[in-house]
Amino acid sequence: MQQEEIWDVDAARGYDTPGTGMFAPEVLGPTVDRLAELAGDGRALEFAIGTGRVAVPLAERGVPVTGIELSPPMIDQLRTKADEATIPVIAGDMATALAPGKYTLVYLVFNTISNLLTQAEQVECFRNAARHLTPGGRFVIELWVPELRKLPPGQQAMVWHCEPGYIGLDTYDVLRQHVVSHHFRFGESKQAQLFRSPHRYIWPTELDLMAQLAGFELETRHADWAGADFTAESRSHVSVYRIPPDPAQPQLPQDFQRAVATAASRPSSQIVPEYLTHRPLP
Repeated sequence: MQQEEIWDVDAARGYDTPGTGMFAPEVLGPTVDRLAELAGDGRALEFAIGTGRVAVPLAERGVPVTGIELSPPMIDQLRTKADEATIPVIAGDMATALAPGKYTLVYLVFNTISNLLTQAEQVECFRNAARHLTPGGRFVIELWVPELRKLPPGQQAMVWHCEPGYIGLDTYDVLRQHVVSHHFRFGESKQAQLFRSPHRYIWPTELDLMAQLAGFELETRHADWAGADFTAESRSHVSVYRIPPDPAQPQLPQDFQRAVATAASRPSSQIVPEYLTHRPLP
């Protein structure tokens, strides 16, 4: 099944779940906060922008956002929230499609790089991000950590979530690093709805190598958007990769930039003692 067939009109219409799941404020808020911080005063490009779950609130924060999206129905759904002038979208594959201009940030959230089903396509996605970025620009990926440790020996399927009215089940092909996610939704009747999506899972170290092949360096990796430590038990990660900056343009360390940005929103009396004495200027 091709991605164009998966993300059809029905999938697009049922994708948004305002206030719950991945649209819950406690999920979406930290995502937008971190991306706005990384974009700074520049422009952001979202690969696989979908219905605008992240792009719309990010644009509302004042960050100019452009998107690339393969599915016309998903673009149509986005257009019910923002017009072309507000959030331009290029229809195409995120591994190859080109958006006009340069960006300080390219981002790819909620495991979507795994929708590319070969290693070669995933590497090309990194290269496509690199060609859109200014020197010193960043590529952010949110991705789950493969949970093969939970897969019993000799079995190919694992239930990863179960609640009233919903069961999430994954089937694995460990030879090709493929997994198919099965989402069963049901009510009181005997009938159930099934939505399936194929993925190629990626280990964090493999992701880092893909980044290196495209000219990136790993800058940070956390377990979530709020900055929790990434450990051996983390189920997902938010990885920030960076194109080396122009040597002619000196750069402040990222944690110093973050401190200054945070301080700018506080009363001036708090800025010097709390932030600017943390470390000397380089």
